[in-house]
Amino acid sequence: MKILLPTSISLDLPLDETVDGVEHVSYDPTLPVPEEHTDADALVVWGNPADQLADAAHRLTSVRWVQALAAGPDAVVAAGFAPDVVITSGRSLHDGPVSEHTLALALTAARRLDLMLDAQRESRWAEELGGSQSGDRSTYPGLGTLAGASVTVWGFGSIGQALAPLLSMLGADVVGVATTPGERDGFPVITEDDLPARLAETDLLVAILPATPATEKVISQEVFDALPSHAWVVNVGRGSTLDEVALEKVLRAGTLGGAALDVTAVEPLPADSSLWTTPNVVITPHAAGGRPQGAGRLVAENLAAFRSGDELRNVVSR
Repeated sequence: MKILLPTSISLDLPLDETVDGVEHVSYDPTLPVPEEHTDADALVVWGNPADQLADAAHRLTSVRWVQALAAGPDAVVAAGFAPDVVITSGRSLHDGPVSEHTLALALTAARRLDLMLDAQRESRWAEELGGSQSGDRSTYPGLGTLAGASVTVWGFGSIGQALAPLLSMLGADVVGVATTPGERDGFPVITEDDLPARLAETDLLVAILPATPATEKVISQEVFDALPSHAWVVNVGRGSTLDEVALEKVLRAGTLGGAALDVTAVEPLPADSSLWTTPNVVITPHAAGGRPQGAGRLVAENLAAFRSGDELRNVVSR
């Protein structure tokens, strides 16, 4: 069999050679797959533009398995591969990096590192952010501290479960939101049916939701209205899940504390987007992930399972 491996990442797998009956071929994910390799049985995807994926779905008629290294496989699913092609995601590969970035955004919301950096650029000692503070959230432009903060993680998959202990160690009260209620890794999990009541007492809402028709703009005006006026929203899932117009409205009205967005509906965020100048918005360039941990191991394990007819890890339902 032939498997195509992208040059956009080092997988520690042999390239351009045949090993144990498997031909490993490297390809440039920014270019159409060369004609001589359109007979490939498997394709590994990382950093492939949408048009390249659509072209691969159309021309790689022999492909039977596509391994996405992104946690969210929506781009691969949307490319149009045949229904019998098995798609597997990079679930778990980004747990550490995304958790780190989300924690950084949460700490920014609490300590307003963004405003401190603005003051530094102005050569201004921001006395309103330092020195003696009352501890009253109404007098501080951020959450002040994560200790004692109520944090709701909407989308409590592997990333959420990796993030929760980090927040908990800093004293936050963490509750997850998922399709099935109960307890995961020692943290209480509720469903969306119970979300409105939880939002009313949430200081920090962290969204790690996939892009699906059901999640389109689910972080809506209704959600913002349910949150306390000091609350912050952190979105590290997909930009399509958040209603940016509604977000800007509540932030400019001062009825929401702030938002930290690592993802936006359009990426890159256009230079003329009003989100850039909306008060109390922190924007990072889809930087939470981008560093798959253990990708080579996942590809090797799934390749072995694929050849033996065993069940693959992270199979995507569609």
